[in-house]
Amino acid sequence: MRKLIGISLATALLAGLIATSAMAEGPQATASASNCSLTSKEQRSLGASYVTSLKVQGTSCAAGKSVTLAFNKCRTSGGKPQGKCLRKVGNWTCSEKRYDAVPGVQYSSKVTCTWGSKRIFSTYTQNT
Repeated sequence: MRKLIGISLATALLAGLIATSAMAEGPQATASASNCSLTSKEQRSLGASYVTSLKVQGTSCAAGKSVTLAFNKCRTSGGKPQGKCLRKVGNWTCSEKRYDAVPGVQYSSKVTCTWGSKRIFSTYTQNT
């Protein structure tokens, strides 16, 4: 009986390991996002207090920087750093999720801009 339980347990663990391995691989993406390096000057000159990361998929880092700057100009066009961009940025549709807000001090945000299959992912911190 002990041997049978041991074999059943080993079989279950092996099956779980195989399933976990298959899930980790998941479907293969046709194009993965590429990290864009930002100098400290670029981090401060792309329209937010600090643009902390930039990734692109299906487009160039130069385009990513340009769209990020245009999005931040749109967002602050009303004169307030906590403003929101409610229109397209060129051909790009951008969505934003804000988090880690300290009211009246600063907030952080994740931005995703899409145009067809092209994607630009950025994060920024804005002092208010």
